[in-house]
Amino acid sequence: MLHFAQFGAGRIGAIHAANLAASGRASLRHVVDVHAPAAEALAARHGARVSDTATALADPEVGAVIIASSTDTHADLVIAAARAGKAIFCEKPIDLSLARVDACLEAVARAGVPMLVGFNRRFDPNFAELHRRIQAGAIGGVEQVVITSRDPGLPPLAYIKVSGGLFRDMTIHDFDMARWMLGEEPVEIFATGACLVDPAIAEAGDIDSAMIVMKTGSGRMAHINNSRRAAYGYDQRVEVHGSGGRLIAGNRIGTTVEQADATAVTHDKPLHFFLERYAEAYRIELSAFLDAIRDGTPMPVGAEDGRQALVLADAALRSMQDGRPVRLG
Repeated sequence: MLHFAQFGAGRIGAIHAANLAASGRASLRHVVDVHAPAAEALAARHGARVSDTATALADPEVGAVIIASSTDTHADLVIAAARAGKAIFCEKPIDLSLARVDACLEAVARAGVPMLVGFNRRFDPNFAELHRRIQAGAIGGVEQVVITSRDPGLPPLAYIKVSGGLFRDMTIHDFDMARWMLGEEPVEIFATGACLVDPAIAEAGDIDSAMIVMKTGSGRMAHINNSRRAAYGYDQRVEVHGSGGRLIAGNRIGTTVEQADATAVTHDKPLHFFLERYAEAYRIELSAFLDAIRDGTPMPVGAEDGRQALVLADAALRSMQDGRPVRLG
């Protein structure tokens, strides 16, 4: 039984805590959150105690941490957990600053502790199967990757203002997916964006719609399109075109029931929110973290993956601001 300290008792923290309890292989020992009522409720639900950071990390019974607190706390907690010798599960992004991310990676490497970054989409069964088939050569050599990622609606404006911007907050998942599916690192990126959903987003210094094109050294290409609005639900699709065919992973829908009549053929809309869409992925992600700790194998999504996704996010922002492609490396 592996004992955990968890930082963050919000909605994603509640998901991780529930998955810990359901795993049968781990227990939640400490909950740390600046919002005392949330910490107390989560701790009570899972038989844990409310603690502060120092107490949680000093507990010799704690072997691992989950960092699901606000983004601005991630780097300090990663460094502190690494120094305390704890295995680390950190939600994305590690930090909004590449320099701070590098400091985290240095601390993790120096301590020799395992670290997983929470790019949960890699653990979605459909995306994982698509990737498995790429690796098995089902469509020959990869030539193009097309990723569609559209939210059902805007997050609160207060969140937008501290999120680091669409590229670092939302698209960062898609940058990781593109790297994974391409099998090569992008060397060039061009990004454009606009405010098409709400002018208040522009006033907050961000965009709500974007398109990004990337190219690898061998010429493989990826296209990412994002929107903060999809009237029909949470739109999450991937298409990979190769020399011998294509692979598509479509949306998850509420049911597979299809109705046909004289008017139309209809089925359910896509699941509406990321907590529904990726519920299974979150469970598998945590299980993979526990497996890697038990077996002493590399984390399936490591700290360097978190760094590379942020490199792409920063380059996309520069490209959009300058109106030109940006070379990487």
